[in-house]
Amino acid sequence: MGKTIRQLSEELRLSKQAINQRINSINGFRSKHTHKVKNHLEIDNQGVKMLANFDKQKRQERQPNRQAENDKDKNIDQILLKQLDVKDQQIANLQQALDRQQKLQIATVAENHRLKEHVRKLSGLLETSGSTQKQQANGKDNNLSNNANAIHGKDKNNNQNENKVAESNKEQERLYKSKANKSWWHFW
Repeated sequence: MGKTIRQLSEELRLSKQAINQRINSINGFRSKHTHKVKNHLEIDNQGVKMLANFDKQKRQERQPNRQAENDKDKNIDQILLKQLDVKDQQIANLQQALDRQQKLQIATVAENHRLKEHVRKLSGLLETSGSTQKQQANGKDNNLSNNANAIHGKDKNNNQNENKVAESNKEQERLYKSKANKSWWHFW
């Protein structure tokens, strides 16, 4: 009726350890499909079929797992592709912003050059205007030289008085500094 582990290993061309591993890996196999005859363990016909088709069952069990893994991989791929699209869009937006910034920078530099040139022209005009005003002022000075001489005498007296006050202020400041340098630690 049933077969022993030795008979089954010869029939399936597997070692006895491989048969025992298969028996142990199937839940409830020993209690349902094996019984002891003398000193041998016999496996019933249904158990023999299960052990013979063990590889097929494992492949079938793995098949849904592989399908689930493939589905997961496809989902991950789709998510990554979406993320790449978003990143590409962000990069394109940043590139556009950078291009706009560079154009603005170029326009600003050009405007600065234009304004500097304008300022140079204006300063040239001011210099020529200033020299014209000096010539006019020299003409007026000649006309007013008599009045200036009178005023100059008064200014000279004022300047002499101011010089005397400034010299006395300098003398007082020099004395203050010399006293300040004679602190108690300078005596050692």
